[in-house]
Amino acid sequence: MPHADTLTVVHHDDTKTRYTDVRYQLIRDGIRIWSNEGEHSLTDILMTHAYRRGKPKN
Repeated sequence: MPHADTLTVVHHDDTKTRYTDVRYQLIRDGIRIWSNEGEHSLTDILMTHAYRRGKPKN
C-alpha cells in the first residue's frame, strides 16, 4: 500500500482536502485513506497528488 507524506485530493467541485502521513489505496469508486484520524473513503474525487520525501542520504 503506498505511503504519502502529503496527499492532496481534488474534488469535483474544485475543493481540496489535504492529508499528511497517510497510506492510501486507489479503488474503482475513488480512494481509501488511512491516517492517524482513522479510515476515510472518498468517491467524489477528480484527481490526487501524492508526495513522498526521498530517503535521507547518510
